[in-house]
Amino acid sequence: ILAVSASSCIGSKTWSPYDMIMISLSSSRIILQCWNTLDFLMAIFFETSYYKENIFIVSEVIFTFLNYFSLWFGAWLSVFYCIKVASFTRPFFIWMKQRIARLVPWMLLTSWLYSFAAAIPFALDLYNEHNNFTAPLPMTNSSAMRTTRKDSLTLLIYLCNAAISLPLILSVVSSVLLIRSLLVHTRQMQNNASGFRDPSLEAHTSAIKSVCSFL
Repeated sequence: ILAVSASSCIGSKTWSPYDMIMISLSSSRIILQCWNTLDFLMAIFFETSYYKENIFIVSEVIFTFLNYFSLWFGAWLSVFYCIKVASFTRPFFIWMKQRIARLVPWMLLTSWLYSFAAAIPFALDLYNEHNNFTAPLPMTNSSAMRTTRKDSLTLLIYLCNAAISLPLILSVVSSVLLIRSLLVHTRQMQNNASGFRDPSLEAHTSAIKSVCSFL
C-alpha cells in the first residue's frame, strides 16, 4: 500500500488527500511493527542495560506514540471515505465535502500533536516508576506506597481510554454513517432495477461488506 500510494505521488506537484492518509497510515504501521521487533530484540540481548537505563522508558513512550498515531490515521481514513462516498444533504456535510482536501493536512498534524500529548503521561509515569525501582527502599509504609501506585495506575488507565476513545468514536460514527448511506442508495437502486444483474448494485453491496469488515 505504501509503495503504490508513494508511486502515485512521485512527480506530482500536489498530493491527493487519499494518498496523504494512506501514506501516513501505512508508514506508521510499518514503523510500529519495526519498532516492536527492535524492542523485543533489545529486551532479549541487552536485558541489563535495557531495564536499568532509560531505554525502556523511551521505547515504551515511542510505542505509545506510534500506536496512537496509527489509530488516528485509521480513523481519518474512515472519515475521508464517509465524506467522499456518502450522499447526505446536511449543510455541515456538504461543507466538509467541499473542504476535505484542504482539511486533511491539518487533520494529520492534529493527530501528531494529540498522540504526542497522550504519550507524555506514560513517559512521566514510567520515569517515576523507574526512579522508585532503582532508588534505595525508603522507610515508609508499604501500604501507603501501594495506594499511591494504585491511584497513579488508575489515572493512567483513564488517560489511556480517553486517548483511544476519540479516534474510536470517529471511526465508528463515520463507518456507521457510510454504511447507512450505502444501504439507502442500494435499496433505491434495487427498486429501480430492471431484473438484470447491475454491476453498480454489486459494487455498492461489496462496498458495504468492505466497510463492515473494516469497522
